[in-house]
Amino acid sequence: MKNRNVLYAQSGGVTAVINATAAGVIEAGRKSKKIGKIFAAKNGILGALNEELIDTSFESDREIAKLKHTPGGAFGSCRYKLQDPDNNNSEYKRLLDIFVAHNIGHFFYNGGGDSQDTANKIANFTRDMGFPVQCIGIPKTVDNDIPFTDNCPGFGSVAKYIAISTKEAGLDVASMAETSTKVFILEVMGRHAGWIAAASGLAQEKQTDPPHIILFPEIPFNQKKMLSKVKSTIKKQGYCVIVVSEGVQDNKGNFLADAGTKDAFGHKQLGGVAPQIASIINSSLGYKYHWAVSDYLQRSARHIASQTDLEQAYSVGQAAIEFVLKGQNAVMPIIKRKNTKKYSWEIDKVSLSRVANKEKKMPRSFITKDGFGITGACKKYLNPLIQGEAYPPYKNGIPVTANLKNRLLKKKLRAFKLPKK
Repeated sequence: MKNRNVLYAQSGGVTAVINATAAGVIEAGRKSKKIGKIFAAKNGILGALNEELIDTSFESDREIAKLKHTPGGAFGSCRYKLQDPDNNNSEYKRLLDIFVAHNIGHFFYNGGGDSQDTANKIANFTRDMGFPVQCIGIPKTVDNDIPFTDNCPGFGSVAKYIAISTKEAGLDVASMAETSTKVFILEVMGRHAGWIAAASGLAQEKQTDPPHIILFPEIPFNQKKMLSKVKSTIKKQGYCVIVVSEGVQDNKGNFLADAGTKDAFGHKQLGGVAPQIASIINSSLGYKYHWAVSDYLQRSARHIASQTDLEQAYSVGQAAIEFVLKGQNAVMPIIKRKNTKKYSWEIDKVSLSRVANKEKKMPRSFITKDGFGITGACKKYLNPLIQGEAYPPYKNGIPVTANLKNRLLKKKLRAFKLPKK
């Protein structure tokens, strides 16, 4: 029987190193004589449903290697939630038709907790329908909120970027504070988990260094307490740097930055907490302020990516191929921290059913007693993840990135009408 093909798809918000994972999949797959072609879904699961499948065999080894230093999603990503297979199987039946038509026996979904749930459901559905497809969920999220893995590929590079940005911006504010800005607020990603905000604490070499205040989703926002901390910090240091997670909530669990809309997965869309914090400080204390939202810059900053993160992102891609060759199904490769004096790690695995739709928040022991900083235990956990500088090659002063053909396969099936959401 002809070797079955692989379908790889990227999902959700991309990272500085998600394409390194794709490179790991493709390069490992090309070395195996038991794997057919490797296809990539254009724009994630939507590409699979629309039968828009990219044949990566048209890409040279050299161009695939460039994916390791290319940010964004090289094949396109999306936020799209499949309907529950128990209620309406149309999307799952469509995927099965795609798998059969293109001899796809292995499906890799590179994303967060929702994506792991989707991969698990596809594995179960195809098995029940008599055309079992090996489904491997590959972890990816800048939020670092996937459980069971020590950390998540994509996070280490964001953590490095935020720590560096906090240090550099802090030096800027300190130099101008006498006659200008007294308060600087940096808004970072993190809906329910404050890992990215926590990473800013790595910028501190001594207790008086920025960030002076970190606002976490795990700690209910206390306006009076924060204002007191801002005032005392400025009195002592002359300025105050605050890093705030987009998911900061009040004591009733309401997001301070609730935009009033939801994404495809039903998550409330956030953004704009930094100006809210700035307004509170200005109206109460009168200090001049500036705020910034790191937004896409934090997750696309491949030029200052963590070497550790790059290596781990590539390794989980390789592991996906290794797992299918060993007959594994409905599992996700995870990063396991070894109990060694010097930081080291290895790849392990976990069942997708244990990961699906679950979030890993920061433990209280990682947050200082006053709720505004990180503890030594947190720094010990975070610090190895930002180590090493994985600088990309440059040409004319600009980083070199991959330029893929992304040639689509010829369609074999009728067009599919996506269900109304």
